[in-house]
Amino acid sequence: MQGSRIRQAWEAFIQDGTAPEGVRRIVASSWTRSNHFRVAAGKREAPIATEAEVHRRRVDNLPLLNAAGSALERSRLFLGGARSMLVLTDPQGTIIETEGDPRVIDSGRENHLERGGHWAEDRIGTNAIGTALAERRPVQIHGPEHFCEGAQHWTCAAVPVRHPLDGEMLGVIDISGPARHFNPQSLALAGSMAEEVKTNLDRLIRMEHEALLRRFIAKRPAWLNEDMLVVDPRGFLVHVAGRAGNGLIVDNRLALVRSVPIEDWPELLRRRAPGARTEIVREGDDTLGAIIILGSGGRRRTPAEVAAPAVITGERGRDALDFSMILGESEIMRRKRDKAARLAASGLPILVEGETGVGKELFARAIHGAGRAGQGPFVPVNCGGMPRDLIASELFGYSKGAFTGADEKGRAGKIVASDRGTLCLDEIGEMPIELQPYLLRVLEDGEVFPIGAHEGRAVDMRLVSMTNRNLADEIEAGRFRRDLYYRIAAARIQVPPLRARGDDVALLADHFARLAATRLGLPAPSFDPRATDMLLRYPWPGNVRELRNMVDTLVVLTKGDRIGPDDIPVDYAAPPPATRPSTSNDLRSVEKAAVIAALEKAGGNCAEAARLLGIARSTLYVRLAEYGIPRPRQNRGG
Repeated sequence: MQGSRIRQAWEAFIQDGTAPEGVRRIVASSWTRSNHFRVAAGKREAPIATEAEVHRRRVDNLPLLNAAGSALERSRLFLGGARSMLVLTDPQGTIIETEGDPRVIDSGRENHLERGGHWAEDRIGTNAIGTALAERRPVQIHGPEHFCEGAQHWTCAAVPVRHPLDGEMLGVIDISGPARHFNPQSLALAGSMAEEVKTNLDRLIRMEHEALLRRFIAKRPAWLNEDMLVVDPRGFLVHVAGRAGNGLIVDNRLALVRSVPIEDWPELLRRRAPGARTEIVREGDDTLGAIIILGSGGRRRTPAEVAAPAVITGERGRDALDFSMILGESEIMRRKRDKAARLAASGLPILVEGETGVGKELFARAIHGAGRAGQGPFVPVNCGGMPRDLIASELFGYSKGAFTGADEKGRAGKIVASDRGTLCLDEIGEMPIELQPYLLRVLEDGEVFPIGAHEGRAVDMRLVSMTNRNLADEIEAGRFRRDLYYRIAAARIQVPPLRARGDDVALLADHFARLAATRLGLPAPSFDPRATDMLLRYPWPGNVRELRNMVDTLVVLTKGDRIGPDDIPVDYAAPPPATRPSTSNDLRSVEKAAVIAALEKAGGNCAEAARLLGIARSTLYVRLAEYGIPRPRQNRGG
């Protein structure tokens, strides 16, 4: 059998360095590299990182973890009984997350195929993760093809995850399982998941770029005569104002700051471009990028402005809103505003419900401003925006030396930061069930115990929670505590979706257009009635947030003072397509769904679909026939 021949070739190579015969070239090259790295062939397990290092690597790779969230979630369902596990690594091959069949995950711990395991070739020899990183391409390694004997009972398929803008390798998606259950389709599934992660990253980057551009628009009136650059944290150009960037921009990137931490940009740019001022733009704990002012123009800057970089936090002046600032003349919005205003004065914990993008945080800020906590801080916390193991320290804080890798001074946490103000828990439905009793205790006792602390600290804060989930369903499913629900939802407000607000769509579009035009120093455009009709007919799945982003872009791109139907992006001419549901927990069914999804993404182009899946086009044709998927007509015969 082929496995025994490969095993014999491996034994000969280990014994006397005999050039391997009958072994794939990619495997033979990796064996040679492993030998060069002096990896012990009898090694049973990969090196494993300390708890502190794992924590640091997960924090450093938080965008990758967030982008992989949906793939990891599905893996828990689809791979749960398929004798396989999904592995996510950082660019150095260190595992930062696993999900899938619990039996396989447990077996992986024997070889440190778990969080913190180092699976680069120089640490554990030939394996799908390390070899995919070394070769910079998809790789499947089966059984005795592994260099270390202790890993030869595994079969693994790995595909690099690349940054959408520059192709830099951010990590690896790997599907591993026992070698006796070898499944040749695993590589296609890993390729599909890697492409999904890249797509999610691209969407997150575009959202951050849009947020950064909106912050630039807000700042522009103060710098109308300046040459400016707007760049993201990796140095990619988002916008140019004036003639800025001569000699600094290479391949649409601020070359000077490549691989330089953004905190060091102000000093670096001041040396490279005397007089330059760099404003680092932050939103909560996230760094969106920087606005770089290169020309002095007609505005005289103070010595303090020249001497120190500014940080735009996004919180100053935004903590409290008035209910009159929540626009909408539809009957349903009038009722919701009136109800929220009455509840705001009560001091009760309020649950704000509604779809993504409807404006839940506007209601939360208005409630904060109308109550007795309005003079204090408004502290938002996204319960779904960080890995489960980081939420506790972020929310409750921790004492000095609470755990390995903790800040030596400790950290107060968001609950303490909201003292005498409002704590706003976004996506409360995604709070891990094991943390919910601790939050309940804080709400009942008015006292918080940081992790590792023996004494509590009294807090007096108002609670406003937000969710786009049906918490009653979450309670029935055992994912949310009933007692906590009654504590946070003493009063409830359901914010309506934009599609239910009728002519508010036109009102909001005009308002957003005027705001954007004012900030850019442009005349306010008007909407042609035909364009308005298109906006009214569109269902707005992204609600008000989607409308504002689209209008901001229209104001920047539209020539003239009137927005016509031809200016409206084609995506808004018809309802968005429904996503294809998938309910199977069988690995073959998952692969079939991945093939269909890749064909749809590639517009029926088989060559492109095969590239997305990380397989040969001939292999794709075999899969199409195997699963009874019609071969796209335009690609028949080639």
